[in-house]
Amino acid sequence: MGFAADGSGFTLLASCVEDERVPANGFCRQHVAVLDRGAKEWTMRRSPLPETRGGVGVSSSLLVLGPGRALIEEGGAEPEARRTWFTRDGGRSWRQGDLKTVGTALEIPAGAVLTTDCARPAGSQGDDCAQERLVVVSPQDGRRRALARGPLLGAHPRPAERAEPDGSWWVSGTDPVTGRSAVAVSRDAGRSWTPSRLPSPTTAPGRHTTVVVGPDAVYAAEMGELKGGEPVKNPLRALHRSLDGGRTWERMWTTGPMLEPRTLQGLPIAGPGGRVVIGAEDREYASTDGGRSFRPTGEGSRFTRRTPIGLLRQGTTCLYDISADGVRWAEFRLACEDEES
Repeated sequence: MGFAADGSGFTLLASCVEDERVPANGFCRQHVAVLDRGAKEWTMRRSPLPETRGGVGVSSSLLVLGPGRALIEEGGAEPEARRTWFTRDGGRSWRQGDLKTVGTALEIPAGAVLTTDCARPAGSQGDDCAQERLVVVSPQDGRRRALARGPLLGAHPRPAERAEPDGSWWVSGTDPVTGRSAVAVSRDAGRSWTPSRLPSPTTAPGRHTTVVVGPDAVYAAEMGELKGGEPVKNPLRALHRSLDGGRTWERMWTTGPMLEPRTLQGLPIAGPGGRVVIGAEDREYASTDGGRSFRPTGEGSRFTRRTPIGLLRQGTTCLYDISADGVRWAEFRLACEDEES
């Protein structure tokens, strides 16, 4: 599911039929639902995606690129063989394309998504990547274009797909001098970048760092493997806070073998007055002192991500919450089985 800044949206749906006796007979039929601007209900529209058969499942993805504009990326095949479909009229028509990067973008336009592609393959078969680069998915035609200037954050930078509410774009990676975890921010739509090092608890680089801008602080959740304790799926190594827009950082929280929260699903939720919420794998935890200490909230595990109209939080399969400020949430249901949505 995704939304545009005007409140319109798209979501991918699928209905699957399984045959336990003959699995090859199973299939999944894919659909697109569209929420037009000002509409009260979602409308089913034709999907350009083909049926998948024989238990292959569904792995396509969706990027909303502005009002009435979206890109579907076909899953399953190798990147160079995957197809894409772009719409600029709310899913009434689709134009086929591919994942190739063509040309250069001097800046990140409104509605665009920031991602990466492989600028230099490591092997002759291209199955590993020695150097990745930042790529802009254009809201004009759905094509990928290399961002002209990116931050120096090692061979595998990890960008946030969307800008934060203050218009800043964030990318994480490694400091080229020390090799430790670092982030960079752009406040001019990707034309220039300002890097900063994180006070990581270890010299080893992490998986990536997720940044969220709150009303009175910026938080950086450093993800990476933990030593000791049971292995976890999405390990949270440390939580850092900046009170000056990301120029300097203080490590507020360091996880340990038993200290919770040890995991993070999606983004932290930053509120006013030092409030920050972590959606861990098992349950939700909240802090009222900027991340120095956490307590369970009594809520279950939920995944949070950024959209142009606010934070989108998903709990169960069909139950969602959306918030513009991380404090007040509006609940809605979509595609709930045997229920009106």
